[in-house]
Amino acid sequence: MEKSKNPFMGAIEEICEEKGIDKDVVIETVEAALAAAYRKDYGKPKQIIRSKMDPVTGQADMFRVYEVVETEEEVKEKEQELTLDQAQKFNKKVKVGEEIVLPLEHHEEFGRIAAQTAKQVIIQRIREAERDMLFKEFKDKEGEILNATVQQLEGRNVVVSLGKANANLYPADQVREERYYVGQRIKVYLKEVAETARGPQIIVSRSDKELITGLFRLEVPEINAGTVEIKNVAREAGSRTKMSVIATEDKIDPVGSCVGQRGTRVQAVLAEIGEEKIDIVLWDEDVEQYIMNALSPAKTRRIVINSKENKATVYVDADSFSLAIGKGGQNVRLASKLTGWGIDVVLDEEQKMDSEPIDSAQGKQNEPQTESNIDSDKTNDTTAEKKEAKPAKKTPKKNKSK
Repeated sequence: MEKSKNPFMGAIEEICEEKGIDKDVVIETVEAALAAAYRKDYGKPKQIIRSKMDPVTGQADMFRVYEVVETEEEVKEKEQELTLDQAQKFNKKVKVGEEIVLPLEHHEEFGRIAAQTAKQVIIQRIREAERDMLFKEFKDKEGEILNATVQQLEGRNVVVSLGKANANLYPADQVREERYYVGQRIKVYLKEVAETARGPQIIVSRSDKELITGLFRLEVPEINAGTVEIKNVAREAGSRTKMSVIATEDKIDPVGSCVGQRGTRVQAVLAEIGEEKIDIVLWDEDVEQYIMNALSPAKTRRIVINSKENKATVYVDADSFSLAIGKGGQNVRLASKLTGWGIDVVLDEEQKMDSEPIDSAQGKQNEPQTESNIDSDKTNDTTAEKKEAKPAKKTPKKNKSK
């Protein structure tokens, strides 16, 4: 771009470089400001005034604009409209609905009030241009993982800096176990960008499951290459996450790729989310196998699928019963979210001992606990102790012979 020797245009070019704004946008802003200033000093409020600026010399020409209507009866505003007969005095080829543009007298200097008006309009338009640029920049980044710095704590809301703009981390998007402090550096998931009169409103999240997806995408090159695909993620933020993966090429271990050599890749993800645990399982198109994988580390004996109700009954051994359910029903609940199937966990018939099924939707037994049921939080030793507590049978005494 050729540098202008005109001081005014030089100032505009400087603003463009400093703010990162397109020069054409600033020139349009200045043209609107000059037209407003000219109308204020030399015209009337309802007149339509336009300005055209030379982008090199900075010379501005002023014009008055009229709309052409058919007859005098159709004229609603004399300062803005001309009849066809009046308009054809300036341009014989003009038609109804077109515009007549007439040049105005050139004034070297505007008055003080006009200059102030121009300045205010320029500042306002430049701010609008900056807001539009910020909105477009961050709108394009929706769904990405960004570096952020905690800027301010406003009650339960956390304001973080993304560099050029601030974003809101609302309580619903925070991890309950996390504590935030000013200056803290964190990674966030850019959840939503909305346009408002005060500029773009940016919402970020630490609890969204897409944060896990994005973090693995940053750490695992095979995911970006398309050779490993994340099929689904089920997350209870701050506690535990289950993620299913699949390889799109042979000889690639999708789980191993996400874990990394000696666990380096998964450890890098864990470093960003604190104490949260991550289970990475293999996705399978076979529903039974997929559910078995999702319930790991628990081992299942067999699965009965009810396709009509979209439910699966999973039979496990006694030593895997508590593990399959998880603390507070978390393991079976996450497995259900991951697979999209309702899962009931029961003891296998040989070891059932009158146990009721565990519903994945509730994470607890369907019926109140009875003496014949097995509590998932207790071990089988309790039952064994009850059996041992029964008195032994007495053997009848033999009569002594005389």
